[in-house]
Amino acid sequence: MQASGVITITTDFGHKGPFAAVMKGVILSRLPNARVIDLAHDIPAQWPPEAGFWVSRSYPWFPAGSVHLAIVDPGVGTERDILVAECDGHVFMAPDNGLLAQLLENCAEPRVYKLAMEKLEPLKLPVPSATFHGRDIFAPVAAELAAGRVSVSDIATPTSEWTPGWIDEPEAAAGRVAGVIVTIDTFGNLISNIDATLVERFSEPVADIAGHQIAMQTTYGRAQPGDYLALINSFGVIEIARAEGSAADGLGSARGAPLVVRDGYQT
Repeated sequence: MQASGVITITTDFGHKGPFAAVMKGVILSRLPNARVIDLAHDIPAQWPPEAGFWVSRSYPWFPAGSVHLAIVDPGVGTERDILVAECDGHVFMAPDNGLLAQLLENCAEPRVYKLAMEKLEPLKLPVPSATFHGRDIFAPVAAELAAGRVSVSDIATPTSEWTPGWIDEPEAAAGRVAGVIVTIDTFGNLISNIDATLVERFSEPVADIAGHQIAMQTTYGRAQPGDYLALINSFGVIEIARAEGSAADGLGSARGAPLVVRDGYQT
């Protein structure tokens, strides 16, 4: 893989406190010309599925050779492993807690490794703290990978095992696809894990959520203010929205809520 110098960071740190900034400082100390991109820091605390969803849906928009850090790590300081994976010309680092499961399952030829602490001595890392591996391990290792000074195989050992995802993949049957809401954006739109390709054969797709049957539209402006609509969003998945309002508030739905898309209304 040809390193690009680009590093994305996805965390549940939020924007209160210096945590994300300190990680960037560590990266820039080792690679001053790094291009560090904040993908998201508002992932719900200790909810790896959303981080994995956004990483897997976002990485294709970055140049090949990018390194993608994703840190939602309830097990920090324990014996949990750190995964380093190569997929589609990109490198991904995350705790082995299911965060990367969706990405790896959908990657045609993933190369998956577990970070080997005994191989990191040449990098001269600090003694890791018990609570901030993002600063002490993830950031410096990402900088070395993005600089092209080390390869994944230099610092990790191959594996064929990793923790499965917390959310099942959508189930498709004749005239029906069942999935779940993975995340809620700032507008209150409910974003699911149902890929558009799973419903493209439907002649009249209708979303069923929280006791409502909601017709598919092409965009938000096709619905009247206050009406609910389903659409394929810019990341290629089914989303439930409310024109000029919040679908999450109106439907009382949250992350993990079931969503079914059928071919036609159910009577």
